[in-house]
Amino acid sequence: MEFINRIEFAEIIYKKVSDNKVLLSKQFEESNKVIGYFFLDDLLPQEIAIELNKVFPEQSQMVLKKSIKEDKYIAVQMNLYNPVLEEIIYAFQDRRIVELIGEICQIKDPIPDEFLYAGGLSMMGNKQFLNPHLDNSHDKDRERWRVLNLLYYVTPNWKEEYGGNLELWPDGLKNNQITIHSKFNRLIVMATHNKSLHSVSPVVYEGFRCCISNYYFSKNPVLATDKFHVTSFRGRPEHKFTDIVLKMDTFLRMNIRKIFKKGIKENPHIYKK
Repeated sequence: MEFINRIEFAEIIYKKVSDNKVLLSKQFEESNKVIGYFFLDDLLPQEIAIELNKVFPEQSQMVLKKSIKEDKYIAVQMNLYNPVLEEIIYAFQDRRIVELIGEICQIKDPIPDEFLYAGGLSMMGNKQFLNPHLDNSHDKDRERWRVLNLLYYVTPNWKEEYGGNLELWPDGLKNNQITIHSKFNRLIVMATHNKSLHSVSPVVYEGFRCCISNYYFSKNPVLATDKFHVTSFRGRPEHKFTDIVLKMDTFLRMNIRKIFKKGIKENPHIYKK
């Protein structure tokens, strides 16, 4: 694949999203009573998306985050990896794309995150998962509200039955989730606020599901009722004890943040340029 820079990526993405703006706006509006979202297939030409998957880092080059909350590989120090991966990530931060997705999702003045706080690359293999949770409500400096989550999947032939799919819980953990297939070359955009409980289903396949992610922030929250919160995990419905432990963990970390506004230590999940 000939090297593609972020400007060229942005041209392709902007045209694809713009051409589907009416449909995506309708999809988001219909889901926006609790957790607004839309998804768009075939975002990039297939041969380009395949090449992005081919240059994804190996798990030995990524950071393993493993606990009762989550089990996944992440990478955010983008200058360590194939430069085309940094270009595709920052293409989503092109001003025209940010504004267009903001219009579709009814977000006023969204702001991309150059530091990739909790964004970047992620990968999940067999038995890995991400428990139901609310994303941290703010950016790394606790100055802006987190409002949109952009997830772009680049694993060819990834079937829904393999797991590793995005799950939305608009009616809470006592009710059925909405499963959105982490399909190859699919972009998913979802609103993040105090009610946007979501998870990633356990992978049940001997392979890796690869994702490129960004967050957008804003000076104002999505919901008028939103309040500051740390990343708040829950157990899956079938894991009652884990749920109790994780709710206690959130309670303790919230109380720590009342004393230390930005936390006791810097979150390492940022791109240090």
